[in-house]
Amino acid sequence: MSFSFKQSGLATCMNVTNSGFHKRLISTICSRSSFSPCLNLQNPERRNLSVSKPLHISSIEKINEKKPVFECKAYEADKSQPIEVEVKSEAAKRLKIGIYFATWWALNVVFNIYNKKVLNAYPYPWLTSTLSLACGSLMMLISWATRIAETPKTDFEFWKTLFPVAVAHTIGHVAATVSMSKVAVSFTHIIKSGEPAFSVLVSRFLLGETFPPSVYLSLVPIIGGCALAAVTELNFNMTGFMGAMISNFAFVLRNIFSKKGMKGKSVSGMNYYACLSLLSLLILTPFAVAVEGPQMWAAGWQKALSEIGPQFIW
Repeated sequence: MSFSFKQSGLATCMNVTNSGFHKRLISTICSRSSFSPCLNLQNPERRNLSVSKPLHISSIEKINEKKPVFECKAYEADKSQPIEVEVKSEAAKRLKIGIYFATWWALNVVFNIYNKKVLNAYPYPWLTSTLSLACGSLMMLISWATRIAETPKTDFEFWKTLFPVAVAHTIGHVAATVSMSKVAVSFTHIIKSGEPAFSVLVSRFLLGETFPPSVYLSLVPIIGGCALAAVTELNFNMTGFMGAMISNFAFVLRNIFSKKGMKGKSVSGMNYYACLSLLSLLILTPFAVAVEGPQMWAAGWQKALSEIGPQFIW
């Protein structure tokens, strides 16, 4: 933020000649300002206060009739209203983040259980992955059409930058689903818990980023735990294991591409993930048709209905 207080501007606005006013004004600014450190305005040669946006004086109020103490109110140029500094407590922030984590974890558990039940009855992971992306994309399209969510403003450059992120997201999504179709959900996610190790290693060798020794030491129990789980897994399947490993690598690349390419873009949050799902759906659909195809899907659908019944659709 960049703004400036100049002596001439204040004098014109206030028309105050009291010799003690300037000192009181400096004291008030220093004691009430939320900017840190306190700016020294004692130098008569230079009385400028610089931050990012220009401030305009909105009102001057005389606080005490007996003592010439004044209160200046200012507003930012693009807001046209007094500045209100909202201070959120650290406890509230932690609670909010904790709720996000708990909600994500709970929904992820439900998603994985249902995904596994579907794959047991209908073992076509490429179609299952495509339908997951299609459902998410459809929900967001309806949200945009009904104005529940604000429609993102995108251009060709945005989709061009998003494309490598979507490719990595598609590979990671399909690989994880293929893994779950071959092994237990718990085993897939034990292997996928090694993603932090992939993130650090890829960032170190591909991007040249360095980390403190404590970060590398924290990876030892993660890698050791994943290795132990893989060795002791009774129903070990190489396809399931490699699917989880490829998913780790792909999601790390997705995060790196997203961090490097999407910085400064106007689309973020839920809309960003919705655009990512839409583009991933367009990428995945032709591959799903080529790998499995409608004939396999139709045969598997009839078999699932005959063995499970209509509740299979639910």
